[in-house]
Amino acid sequence: MNNAAPRIAILTVNTLTGLGLRTIIEKIIPMAEVCLLRSFDEVQQARADGFFHYFIDSQTFIEHGEFFGRNRHKTILLTSSVQPPHADGMHRIDIGGTEEQIVRDILRLHHGAHAHGMHGGLRMPEPAAAQSLTPREREVLVLVTQGLMNKEIADRLNIGLTTVISHRRNISEKLGIKSVSGLTIYAVMHGYVDIN
Repeated sequence: MNNAAPRIAILTVNTLTGLGLRTIIEKIIPMAEVCLLRSFDEVQQARADGFFHYFIDSQTFIEHGEFFGRNRHKTILLTSSVQPPHADGMHRIDIGGTEEQIVRDILRLHHGAHAHGMHGGLRMPEPAAAQSLTPREREVLVLVTQGLMNKEIADRLNIGLTTVISHRRNISEKLGIKSVSGLTIYAVMHGYVDIN
């Protein structure tokens, strides 16, 4: 099993797209080393074969289709309404979507790739604090990700409202994650909830 941090390349001439995508990926996969590159030469200089994923724009795909075609299981094409020629079968993310849609698409791709063993056994490392979540805290985490309010969680689990609040505080402290969206990403990435 490979314990090294996965290296992810974002290759786009659009700086804003690259910066936004890097921010999203760093939230989803915090242990990843995300490299924002502007040319294929930079990919080659950075040891192209060492990247876990390539997020590339359509122009890069058109210009270097042979390389990315050979690495299609690792390549995610950043698309809009116009699809480049010869891109059938490529993983795609619509960069014109909302942040929520982009996150969901990335999580689906990530989950699908790892579920089918496409990345040589690399698994998301479990933070030490997450290993200390109690079974009840895990239940509360799942219900939080489903959008339930504290009172609804208390009713569902037959526990007091203050107990739910205490569990949520403990979960946030142990994982170092405060937002519901961050907890949801964490829960999906670590298999507590299904992406759908």
